[in-house]
Amino acid sequence: MEGFKVVIVGGGSSHTPGIIQSLIANLDRFPLKKLVLYDIDPDRLELVDTLCGSLIAKLDPECVYFTTTDPEKAYTDIDFAFAQIRQGGMEMREKDEKISLEFGVVGQETCGPGGIAYGLRSIPDIMQLIDYMEAYSPNCWMLNYSNPASIVAEACRVLRPNSKIINICDMPVGTLRRMSYIVGKTPKDLDVKYYGLNHFGWWTSVKGKDGTDYTPQLIDYVSKNGYLTQKAIETQHMDASWQETHRKAADLLAVTPDCLPNTYLKYYLFPDYVVEHSDPNYTRANEVINGREKNVFGAARAITASGEFKGDEFSIDNHASFIVDLARAIAYNTHERMLCIVENKGAISNFDPHAMVEVPCLVGNDGPEPLCQGEIPTFQLGMMTQQVAVEKLVVEAYCEHSYQKLWQALTLSKTVPSAKVAKEILAAKGITLDIQVYNDYVVPNTVVDDGTLDANYFQHLPYLEDFNAENNTHIVSVSAIHVEPMGLYGGLQTSLDALKASK
Repeated sequence: MEGFKVVIVGGGSSHTPGIIQSLIANLDRFPLKKLVLYDIDPDRLELVDTLCGSLIAKLDPECVYFTTTDPEKAYTDIDFAFAQIRQGGMEMREKDEKISLEFGVVGQETCGPGGIAYGLRSIPDIMQLIDYMEAYSPNCWMLNYSNPASIVAEACRVLRPNSKIINICDMPVGTLRRMSYIVGKTPKDLDVKYYGLNHFGWWTSVKGKDGTDYTPQLIDYVSKNGYLTQKAIETQHMDASWQETHRKAADLLAVTPDCLPNTYLKYYLFPDYVVEHSDPNYTRANEVINGREKNVFGAARAITASGEFKGDEFSIDNHASFIVDLARAIAYNTHERMLCIVENKGAISNFDPHAMVEVPCLVGNDGPEPLCQGEIPTFQLGMMTQQVAVEKLVVEAYCEHSYQKLWQALTLSKTVPSAKVAKEILAAKGITLDIQVYNDYVVPNTVVDDGTLDANYFQHLPYLEDFNAENNTHIVSVSAIHVEPMGLYGGLQTSLDALKASK
């Protein structure tokens, strides 16, 4: 078997060692011919290479392995790109979380203001990664973990609609694993029905392959304990914040007692509780920095110092196993059932057909084929409609450079109490709108050219081009939206009805 060629984009991530462990564990099911770690941060890449390079050489010596900061080298002759980038790193994640909390609003990396800010940073980088992939390996599939997945997926739908990218999340996979612990099965033993958006959904059915319905048992357990189990704590080395999140599922279930909730719904259904129980000086970002990041990169430094690497320092978690399983399903056309983020197109029959939803799909070499989940109840429909509008507004704000639509997106989010607070958060993130009025046709361009103002709105493109040529300015058009006022004057016609529309 020849093997597959994989690049891990964001190869300097602390998640990368787990993915490589998973790839090695599955060599009999998904053989490797080439593995590339690509990152824009050479220091993090070097640390991960310390952990992974010798492991690859020892356990898969025929695999071509290298690291690079050059996108052309990374993407050339590749079958799969595993993307897991974090634009701005942990530093910006910490700011996203803490700025929101300053205003009494949920501070979380994918939900609310933090998720919106992160989304705006992620969109251009993901588009660039897709462009690299299509330039250097046009037949490649990109399997994208990069957050916030819903906003990123919507941006892909709008800006790169024909690209071979599948946006995914390991959160439902992790929850399914905890469900399997509760009923004494393995995740592979279970089939689910699920609908929603990323980090925003519900399980309506969990059954065994033999048809046994475990949904009532799970609902009973979760109503008392949430998804928390002692086995999960012991095997997944669960941080304190995650333990609290899984317990809170009991309260989420009380709102929709006939279906099992995604744990992230706590940020939308109980934002006051989340803020009250958050430490504005020590958020989830700090927990990750002092936990997984410290452990992974600390191990790398220790290996560098000792020259000894056993290869079992890191476990294969949901993040690592799911993406390898997905790649295998595409490569071998298995039509395995997996949760993916796809354009709705009727999968949820009474919901926006163009919304990016998270539903079970059959995955083969043509990508994911969504399975019909039927109609959804009014409560879930209302919540999802509101949240999809937020995500669409964020992408529109990005595409149109629109402060107004960004303000609307924040205002519409269930995590933000009012338009006033939304505007204050934007200002705190350095995003403000100051409108200045000029009464001539020269100064608006000169103040934009010298950086006094960021943008103007008063001219059509021919005027702008002439102005640049005559004044040696370098102003560019960001959107062709300007319409000149039009006047109608008396003439031979006695009625407007007699005038023909002109193109």
